[in-house]
Amino acid sequence: MAEPEAPGRIRIPSEAASTDSEAVLTPEPNDTPPFETTVPENAVETPTLGPTSPKSPRLSRNPSFSGSSSFQEDWDAFPPLDRLTVLDLLDNFALPQQLEKIQKGISAQTEKVRKSREAFKNKSQMARERMVDEWRRRVPSAEEQLERYRKRMRKSVEKLGSRWNDTKVITLREKVSFIFGVLNIFISGYLIGGYPDMFHLWYTTQVLYFMPIRFYTYHKRGYHYFLADLCYFVNFLLLLSIWIFPNSKRLFTAVFCLAFGNNAVAIIMWRNSLVFHSFDKVTSLFIHIMPCATLHCIVHLLDPETQRQRFPAIWTIKTSPAGSPTAYGNVVSMLAWSTIPYAFWQLSYYFFITVRRREKIAAGRPTSFTWLRKSYSKVWIGKIVLALPNALQEPAFMLIQYSYAVLTMLPCPVWFYSRWASALFLLTVFTWSVYNGSTYYIDVFGKRFQKEMEAMKAEVAKWQHSTEGSIHSPLLAPQTGGVEDVGIDEKELGQMVAAGVMDDGASSVGSSIEGIPLLSDENVASATGAEVEDGDGGAKDVARERKKVFLEPGV
Repeated sequence: MAEPEAPGRIRIPSEAASTDSEAVLTPEPNDTPPFETTVPENAVETPTLGPTSPKSPRLSRNPSFSGSSSFQEDWDAFPPLDRLTVLDLLDNFALPQQLEKIQKGISAQTEKVRKSREAFKNKSQMARERMVDEWRRRVPSAEEQLERYRKRMRKSVEKLGSRWNDTKVITLREKVSFIFGVLNIFISGYLIGGYPDMFHLWYTTQVLYFMPIRFYTYHKRGYHYFLADLCYFVNFLLLLSIWIFPNSKRLFTAVFCLAFGNNAVAIIMWRNSLVFHSFDKVTSLFIHIMPCATLHCIVHLLDPETQRQRFPAIWTIKTSPAGSPTAYGNVVSMLAWSTIPYAFWQLSYYFFITVRRREKIAAGRPTSFTWLRKSYSKVWIGKIVLALPNALQEPAFMLIQYSYAVLTMLPCPVWFYSRWASALFLLTVFTWSVYNGSTYYIDVFGKRFQKEMEAMKAEVAKWQHSTEGSIHSPLLAPQTGGVEDVGIDEKELGQMVAAGVMDDGASSVGSSIEGIPLLSDENVASATGAEVEDGDGGAKDVARERKKVFLEPGV
């Protein structure tokens, strides 16, 4: 007799039962035992292995369940649990393909690392080889150094021997400058004493000769801002007074005061020197002293009739009684009429040079203000100007410059009315320029040349020491082209070097303010007040030309 089933229990069909032909056994509604309880409608249905109602699809453990005909076939598709291995599980994850991909990635990375290592090794090797080659190039062997020394020694000695008897040590320009400088003094003195009425023609001729050359040379060196200084302006006004406005009493008064005042005293203040072989120094002295000499001739040495016909303004001023409207030969009139062109020049210089060319001046282009500020930086007046703000330094410089001009123009009435006072004044400033020139030749030129000789003697001593050391070594002995081959011995070589034909390193002069000699430098012979002579003239010029003639660069 069958035992009553517990409420909610599900019957498990036998293995032979068919899941397609027979329905799954479920509790019968009319077979409910007395202790059966009523299940609510919203209770969770118990899952079954087969469909219990049309709304529940059949479940299968095999993906191909839809093609199977029985539950037994689906169950047999999986191995038993006691026979299930790890490989069966890994087979479902396609592990071989993943391992192969990982292995390929590792191999690619390994190859990349190997190639990078080889490239780094090659680069290191190449860098090391380049460094070794560069070191070998920079540090030649002892044989190469010896051969280079022999070549340089042979070339230098051959140059010295071939140029030892050459008379063209001083350049043609310096010879011409020396000749013209001496002739200028001789002709000027002759005209002043014999033909004073011709002196203004001689002055005009020299202006037409000196000024274009000065403009070209200064513009080439970068000093053309100095051409706008007062001394050039005074020479221009003098030409206007002589040839265009000879009847202008005011113009003549202004020119006379500026020439005998600022221009003449600049010879003393700025150390103009009479150095005949330096064209720059001769030109600078001409610019400052020749206007004074010209005015001295036409004011004091012309006869009254010639003066009245050729220069009526001068004759009118000299013959006008004191207190008359045309009597400009007093201090007040001279200062007043000379201040007008001076103010015109000063303002024009400030706006056209200082303001409009400020960027070029700041970049190093020299002017009178920048040069004087550096020259007097250690003097009390320079310290006062430099202590001011930058915006006030230039106005202070202009005020000082005008005060200096006024002080130099105060004795101008004496120079105008007194022939002997004017001649004595000209003789004084000219003698001062001659003294500056003698100082240049004897002190500056001699000391500089002495230093060059000492350096050259030291160089020869070093060469002689090297030659003595080479006697005991066949490798150091010169093969050909030595001192003996050019026909001079070591003693004569030392004399040649002492004469100043060896090179001790020439230094070039730049076009900036750094290349201009200062007034405070004792080794500078002269520099003009309105323009500055660079170090290209004088002893440096002679030494450089000698070095160019006798030696090759770098020897």
